[in-house]
Amino acid sequence: MFTALRLLFKIVLGFVVLSLAWVGLYAIVPVPFTMTMMGDLVGGHSVTKDWTPLSRIDPDMPRAAIAGEDAHFCSHHGFDWRAIAGAAAHNAEGRRIRGGSTISQQTAKNAFLFQGGGYLRKALEAWFTLLIETIWGKQRIMEVYLNIAETGIGTYGAEAAAQRYFHHSAATLTPVEAARIAAVLPLPKKREAVAPTGFVRRRGNQIARYVGAVRRTGLDSCLR
Repeated sequence: MFTALRLLFKIVLGFVVLSLAWVGLYAIVPVPFTMTMMGDLVGGHSVTKDWTPLSRIDPDMPRAAIAGEDAHFCSHHGFDWRAIAGAAAHNAEGRRIRGGSTISQQTAKNAFLFQGGGYLRKALEAWFTLLIETIWGKQRIMEVYLNIAETGIGTYGAEAAAQRYFHHSAATLTPVEAARIAAVLPLPKKREAVAPTGFVRRRGNQIARYVGAVRRTGLDSCLR
């Protein structure tokens, strides 16, 4: 029994040390690849990405991400408990499934883990979310998010999305263009930012209206 506990302790300690080193490394170097990108390659798709510092991405892009994905990004510490509770109540009513993950949680999942559910992955996601909130800070979290989030089949990050959909750099995105990319984020394999119709058009227009509100009310204050 003592031997088993000692082995378990060593495994847990090794995981903690490894995860701290991994998060520390990604705090200063671009994330080179993710499990989601690997899935695209295995599925026969090419991967297009172009790491771009947050300072060279138009400010309306992170504002659109905040407006569309996580309005309390600058004020929470990785978890928006109100959004999580609201999503749980919404889903319990049998309506269209809605997530309550913050940008921090999505970044932790995208950078270190795999897609899909399960209690183990959720637990690991929570652990890595705590680490990046503590070690990286908000600006780095947003920078990584906007570089590795899937923005179309085989397309990752704001720069690759801007080039694919609008044929120019993410440094010069308009509020509408940024909003359309943000509208694609929840289901990037099923949505297109160019000439969107239906939900994507409505959602994109809604986010575009909120971009200015994010700036005026300081919801992006942690990124300035």
